[in-house]
Amino acid sequence: MSEKKDLQDCVEELRRERAQCSFDVEELTNIFDGGKELTARRREIVSHLAEHLICSDPAFKDEVPPEYLSHEDLYTNEVRKVTHLMRKLAEHNIPLREASITQVHSVLRDGNPLIVHTSMFANALASLANPKQQQQWVPLAEKNRIIGTYAQTEIGHGTFVRGLETTAIFDPETKEFVLHSPTITSTKWWPGGLGKTANAAIVMAQLYTQGKCYGPHPFFVQLRDFDTHHSLPGVILGEIGPRLGINSQDNGYLRFDHYRIPRTNMLMRHSQVLEDGSYVKPIHNKLSYGTMVWTRVAIVHSCSKKLACAVTIATRYSAVRHQSELVPGKPEPQILEYQTQQYKLLPHIASVFAILFSASSVLRMQRNVAASISKGNVELLPELHILSCAMKALSSQDSTQGIETCRLACGGHGYIASSGLPSLYTSTTCTITYEGENTVLLLQVARYLIKSYRAGLEGLPVLPSVMYLTAPSAMHQSPPLSNQALIEAFRISSANLVKETESRLCRQFNLEQNFHYAWNRCSVALVHCAELHSRYYMCEKFLSTVESIRASDRVRSVLQDLCRLYLIHHITLNQGHFLRVSPCSSPAPVLLETDR
Repeated sequence: MSEKKDLQDCVEELRRERAQCSFDVEELTNIFDGGKELTARRREIVSHLAEHLICSDPAFKDEVPPEYLSHEDLYTNEVRKVTHLMRKLAEHNIPLREASITQVHSVLRDGNPLIVHTSMFANALASLANPKQQQQWVPLAEKNRIIGTYAQTEIGHGTFVRGLETTAIFDPETKEFVLHSPTITSTKWWPGGLGKTANAAIVMAQLYTQGKCYGPHPFFVQLRDFDTHHSLPGVILGEIGPRLGINSQDNGYLRFDHYRIPRTNMLMRHSQVLEDGSYVKPIHNKLSYGTMVWTRVAIVHSCSKKLACAVTIATRYSAVRHQSELVPGKPEPQILEYQTQQYKLLPHIASVFAILFSASSVLRMQRNVAASISKGNVELLPELHILSCAMKALSSQDSTQGIETCRLACGGHGYIASSGLPSLYTSTTCTITYEGENTVLLLQVARYLIKSYRAGLEGLPVLPSVMYLTAPSAMHQSPPLSNQALIEAFRISSANLVKETESRLCRQFNLEQNFHYAWNRCSVALVHCAELHSRYYMCEKFLSTVESIRASDRVRSVLQDLCRLYLIHHITLNQGHFLRVSPCSSPAPVLLETDR
């Protein structure tokens, strides 16, 4: 039986654990932050916020803990704090985009009520508005004269953007668009900030001109009077009520009753309607989806950070929590000594870096694609769209499951709100649904894989991330069970699973004589294809980053171990696929289990 411990004993125990670290913590911190300069900048902001704002300013104090507040009071309290925070950040010349990744969470514990305004709305103006429109609206948004939201999802349609029902019909006589919500299911539903905060929105609506529908397009729409904040005639809006989490947000609904806006309120960076009603199409039909792609990449990065928080809490808890007797009569050990606890936590530490490195890779690609688009080259846009779908689906799934595992690993203490784990879970699980429901996104990835596989068989060019589908035999021979060999096992398994599923799809088509019915009959297998391809991409980026990163031998060794753990963990979780469609011999999974 262990001696009774007080708080100081726990602190000393954590210090002893940290003292046993085998690598330079500062160096790994720099890698996690994205570089030494970014670590220094983060700490500078953290220190400044703590010294001059958070710790010293009574306006940031909560008279009542947020967990005890009603939904209404929580929203009011967070709006009060974020308004004060933005004033203070402006006084100290700290951009909100920098502060938001550091200490804002310590001030706004249940989310930032203005997050959609500072992220999606601002990005939509930057990527979808032409220079003249940006000159008109961006300064007002930066000064918070305009508080915006992004209104796309409707009661009837979310991920299926082409199914949106809100209409924007061009009236050539008045040179205006008439926005209308013709059905109950056309009601905009969910936009953050819409219920009470926003006075404007980027609205996605079906564009009609000269009697023809040209599909969903973005429009800048004023919703409330800029002085009185009352909703404008023809605009019906309100709040949808409390949710599972992030209740500082005022998610809302929106309907239009033949509401008129100027022609020039259509965001015209990529397409436009001329004064006579003529439609000028974009160079690529998915250019207007840029905001969604940007948001999905941001979700991937956010998932790595939230999972990192959860696994840090759970690992620290496991280092100071003593329970049971590993050996009868001996002191109760730290629960971190139990293999079952290590099995719960260590794979998720590895997953943090896998998600982080994948996010960095997609972010670099996004910047390259944006630069190419500005020069009129859209060749890589489909690949960026698919990779953002794949990584958003995988990272949101992994982080949500990982945070829940961390909560369970803390026993009853993980269930209490003060642990921080419940709020991490509720603020992460929503990422599985918003900005594209994961199953739908994975089916988009699967469609791209099948299309690319068939193109490769016909000798047509395919994009880099899927070249392996029709050339799996071109792989190098690596030492058995090495990290490179494990990556090759992922590659071969993914290629073979796509091949097998494509054959099954063809057989089903021969039976159904209808591609859409055949696709639905094979959809579970297609999702598995997309998941394995996405996992292969994440694994490959993890390993390639570890091999190319500038790091000391000790830090590189730790990252290599984490990468190996990640590879082995996901091979053993998917043994069925690997035994069925990969060249792994049957004892391999057993050896991998032992190695893990």
